[in-house]
This record gives sequence, C-alpha cells and structure tokens, in this order.
Amino acid sequence: MQVPLLDLQLQYKKLKPKIIAEIETIADSQHFILGPKVESFERAICEYTGANHAIGVTSGTDALLVILMALGIGPGDAVVTTPYTFFATAGGIARVGAKPIFADIDPVTFNISVESLRATLEKHRDENIKAIMPVHLFGLSAAMDDIHELAAEFGVPVIEDAAQALGAVYLSQQGVKHCGAISEFGYYSFFPSKNLGAFGDAGMVVCRDEAMAVKMRALRNHGMENRYFHKMIGGNFRIDALQAAVLQIKLPHLDEWSGARQRNADFYRSEFAKAGLVGKLTMPAEGPSRDVLKFGHIYNQFVIRAPRRDELCAYLAKNQIGHAIYYPVPLHLQECFAYLGYREGDFPESERAARETIALPIFPELTREQQRYVVETIAAFYR
Repeated sequence: MQVPLLDLQLQYKKLKPKIIAEIETIADSQHFILGPKVESFERAICEYTGANHAIGVTSGTDALLVILMALGIGPGDAVVTTPYTFFATAGGIARVGAKPIFADIDPVTFNISVESLRATLEKHRDENIKAIMPVHLFGLSAAMDDIHELAAEFGVPVIEDAAQALGAVYLSQQGVKHCGAISEFGYYSFFPSKNLGAFGDAGMVVCRDEAMAVKMRALRNHGMENRYFHKMIGGNFRIDALQAAVLQIKLPHLDEWSGARQRNADFYRSEFAKAGLVGKLTMPAEGPSRDVLKFGHIYNQFVIRAPRRDELCAYLAKNQIGHAIYYPVPLHLQECFAYLGYREGDFPESERAARETIALPIFPELTREQQRYVVETIAAFYR
C-alpha cells in the first residue's frame, strides 16, 4: 500500500467547481493585485481569529519581515526565539540585520521553554532585545500567558509565529484566544501544505494597533500610502487576489479539516497502544482536553519521537509510507548561523528533537486502512 505524507488532490476535488469558477471570475476581471478579493479575505481572517487587523502578504516569511520592518528592528537589535523551527523564523530576523538569540524548547510540546526563555532574557540583558518570538509548532500553542509575563517584565513585544497554527486556540487568563491573535503581532503561512493552504505562497499578518496596520499595509506596497508617494522604504509583499480568493473558499472548511486531523491523531494513539508501541515511541503532546478547548492542537504535523529514527525512515520509504523530519538540524547549528557562536550542546532538547522526531501522515482525508498500515509497518520495524 502507498500512503503519502500529504495528498492535496483529495481536498481540491471536493472544492474544484467553486475554485475554478472563482479563478475564472478573477481572470475575467483582470484584477490580480490586492483589491476587493484581498480585502474580503482579510476581513474573514479577522472574524475567524478575533484579530483587530489583518494584512495579506506574499508568504509567511514576508509576513515576519513586514512586522520586523514596522517595528524598526534592524542592525544592533536582537530577537529571542527557538532554534527548533522552520528556518524562516530566524532567517527573517537575520535578514533585517538583527541578531537571533535562541532559547531551548520544552521536550514535551516542542515549543519554546518558558524556563529557558527566562534564563536567555536574563543572560542577554545587555543586548538590545526588541521582541520575543514564540512558535506555535506543529499546531500546538506555546505557553502564552507565561511568555506575556516575561515580555512585560523585560519590556518587549511578542510576535507570534503561527505559521503552522491557524485555527489552533489557547486558553489564556483572558479567555479562549486564537493562536496568532493573542499578542501584539502574529503571522500565518498559507503554504500549500498548511492546514489552510493556497495555490502557491501566501501569508497574513495580524495585529492589534491600527497605526501599525496602516504602516504594514504601506510596507507591503513599497512603502506607499498614496500612489507614488513614499514615506518609507518597503517591499513588494502584496498577496495576489487569486490566492486570497482560493483561501476564502477554503476557510469555512478549516475547522472541519482540523477536526479530522484530531480524529486521525486519536486513531494513531489507539492503534499504537494496541501494537504495544506506546512505551517505545513518544506520541505528540495532546494539549488541553477537547471538552475544555476544542482546537487546542490542530496537528499541522503529527510528530512522534522514535528510537533509531533514521533507520525507521528508510524502512518507511521502502514500504511506500510518506514521512518527514521536522527538523533535522536545529537553527543554532546551521552553517549560515555559525557567526552567532553557538555550539553543539548549547540547546540539548532542540538537538535531541532533531535526532529523534519524525512526522507521519495526518491529512484529513487519510483513511483508517492507511493509518493501520502505517502502524503495522512501524510495529514490524521494531519487532
């Protein structure tokens, strides 16, 4: 049996008539850049997440760049984040000339450790730290109340990397909040493999403050507010109308897809337990009970810890089972960040996760037969 890591064609087939009709409408209008389709999708994201403002941009990476540019973060500044995440998180910080400073992860959630974050902030007090950037990795919220307390103590804003977490929620001291819209700033990625994926690259910034939203709208369009008048230097970070339209068609289905991913996760847990593998493999953190918080974890990826991980990967490939390693090299050990001076052993939990973790298929349309085959194959490997 062949089990792909992700099969986007199954999702597309169900929505194809609506999507094709919308593409034809845009083609007939010949209005491709910003405009009503983008504005409508931005409003829909605000309504869905509870954010005050939403600014559509070209990718999740550019969403981060726009936030950093709006905050004036650059050379001589620093931003604290995690080394166990997709490259763009730290790459965006470095690209504006600022310094990424890392704090280790919690071994259970894979999100930034509050204890390590505090120690890092105290250790680097003499550096010009301008923001804290937690990542809601794999669709599970970071410990935002604790992170906000630290941010208030050290007098810096919080930028939420919610690239993998649109639809995930967090039970804060102020009530249930959508990841990405808990803090002053947040951003999402609509890369095709995300729970809400575009037909290419696209992203979204969300923020609280109207003045900052106005500034970021200008920054995504070369710094223009009035046409051809530039008060600042921005970039070409404009989301296409086509991407916004496709995403708006998909958005009403997001909770349904997240629920299917959760049911798939539950089935994996049950089948791994039946196979006697729970003591050998470590399942993902579940987050709060769904009776308390329905979408506490949306499983953008289903990531387990596995002994002999690399051998297991080869065995899965041999048996035609899709899988992926998120992420094989933590950011502090990436060659391009050698100038930061970090060494192996500096962030042991991030390094251990990089050695042990593997993502299994979890997409909404995954069948029980396919999941049983995945579990049976892994069980056979460990016999």
